[in-house]
Amino acid sequence: MAVLIAEDVHLAYGQRQILRGVDLRIDEGEHLGLVGVNGGGKSTLLSVLAGVVSPDHGRVTCQGRTALLAQDPPLPGPTVGDVVRRAVAWHGELTSGYAAALEAGELERAERLQASLDHHGWDLSHRIDAVLDRLAAPAPEQEVVHLSGGERRRVALASVLLQRPEVLLLDEPTNHLDADTTEWLESWIRGYRGAIVLVTHDRYLLEATADRIVEIDLGEAVSYPGSYGDYLVARAERAARLHQERERHVALVAREAAWAARAPSARRTKQKARLKRLEQLAESVPELSDRSFTFGFKTGVPKGSTLIELHGVRKAYGDRILFEDVDLTVRPGDRIGILGPNGAGKSTLLRMVQGQLEPDQGEVLRGPRLRPGVLDQARTGLSEDDTVLWAAGDGQDRLIFGDHSIHVASFLQRFAFPRGMFEQKVAGLSGGERARLLLAKLMLAGANLLLLDEPTNDLDLLTLRTLEEALLGYDGGVLVVTHDRAFLDRVCTQLLSFDGDGKVVLYADRAQVVAAARTRAQQEAEAGRPAEPSPAVPDPATAPGPRRGRLSFNERKELEGLPGNIEALEAEQEALEVLLSDPGTYRERSDEVPAWSIRLEALPAEIELLYERWEALSAREGS
Repeated sequence: MAVLIAEDVHLAYGQRQILRGVDLRIDEGEHLGLVGVNGGGKSTLLSVLAGVVSPDHGRVTCQGRTALLAQDPPLPGPTVGDVVRRAVAWHGELTSGYAAALEAGELERAERLQASLDHHGWDLSHRIDAVLDRLAAPAPEQEVVHLSGGERRRVALASVLLQRPEVLLLDEPTNHLDADTTEWLESWIRGYRGAIVLVTHDRYLLEATADRIVEIDLGEAVSYPGSYGDYLVARAERAARLHQERERHVALVAREAAWAARAPSARRTKQKARLKRLEQLAESVPELSDRSFTFGFKTGVPKGSTLIELHGVRKAYGDRILFEDVDLTVRPGDRIGILGPNGAGKSTLLRMVQGQLEPDQGEVLRGPRLRPGVLDQARTGLSEDDTVLWAAGDGQDRLIFGDHSIHVASFLQRFAFPRGMFEQKVAGLSGGERARLLLAKLMLAGANLLLLDEPTNDLDLLTLRTLEEALLGYDGGVLVVTHDRAFLDRVCTQLLSFDGDGKVVLYADRAQVVAAARTRAQQEAEAGRPAEPSPAVPDPATAPGPRRGRLSFNERKELEGLPGNIEALEAEQEALEVLLSDPGTYRERSDEVPAWSIRLEALPAEIELLYERWEALSAREGS
């Protein structure tokens, strides 16, 4: 039975047609993956299905409730607890309706409501706690206005999961989630009995959860039954058929054009019908949306050379050790993935390799021919007022790439920038387009060590696959921070894992990382300690200074000032996130962006350190 039907949905923004007659049927309990190029209309279609946006033409009918996780989700309520209570209000309506039906003697209605309560559970408190805990959501009393972007996203995800609607619409739900939480979400989605429409660049998540793939192609919905792997095969077959059809049309138009050019009689009245047919044929050549592209990443760097070496490197903020005793050598052809929990210090390590930060201990040795290229999360390095062509080549038409000269325009076309976009301003590019332009710029600059911080964010699946192919053929070195499991498995030759307590270990593959994590969890469980890794914090029982008994005068003053200091740092964190998410910042204050990015990376560790100090002093004061 269908729970949601979209019929002939059209939607345009100004002169741009986004959806062109989308027809879509979603059956009860079906898990559907929604794919397509960046800007192709996936998020727009989700908003239409949720009733947030009204189509220009067509209609959507739904049997039951829908819940939408948007990319920039609203949080209705002053606190996290208020958001959660609003999310589970449906359960209160069920219980009160059941009680009212019994009181009124409406036994049939009471029986239906009882069946629904039996299905969902009569008490949701344990489920609420479990979802909030697994998503590492902030405490219920935390005010929404003080949440960071990642915290807002996790609260919004918890909210839609707890709503338990008949149709759940998820737009990039793995954003701001680490690998462990993503795997939990994958398990949750597989077990969900309602219908789901999922937009994600996580291919493992799609493969594990989707029953059917729907591609938004040139504003229309093309359905492919089966998993993501099945979709790839079926899509390739469809593309081959379209190319054959296109070739037949082009050949027919060419024959008609040749006839029209050589036959003077074609201009006579009796041949006007055939000329009209020629025009119709030229207009009917199928438009192909497959914008697959390739680009070479050949730098010419000698195979046996060393690009960079780290020896005994350590970095800490106060008592919080991000990492220590890190030894790492990167040579041409190495593609090393960096993974670990959010805030562990991954981006800090990349900035140290780049030379923006110095280690507290140890040394970083850089090869004489090292030319690093950086793709950071903020996508800095582009001027908003430059055109695409100017930004890629720094104003030059031709550049020396490796051992030969290359035309910048030709290189851009290999990065899926058509000539019509060459004069477009950077300010008007999407996140995925910025990432592609930055990669082109890095390559044209001759980078032989790529430092990529979450490069898969904002990339559609086609661009993502092509990026992987390019990196597999790259003869330089790569250090990449990403939570994308498929990307790590396919591209990386080794993985550098932040395993907690400042320990960073180099593994051969992700299977080794998972096995090591399970061993640590088992050992910690047997020892009676929490399984989650925690930052190294001085033990109050062994660290020097007054630790037990009543607080000293200075400690009491410190405790009084800690809440204000924490609030100030959290306010600074929020202000920086707002600044760095505003496109105008990169246009008007681009020279300040790198320093702000560094400060934003350091703030979570500083805030956590203050919280730990506040908890330690508060515990002693109350003892």
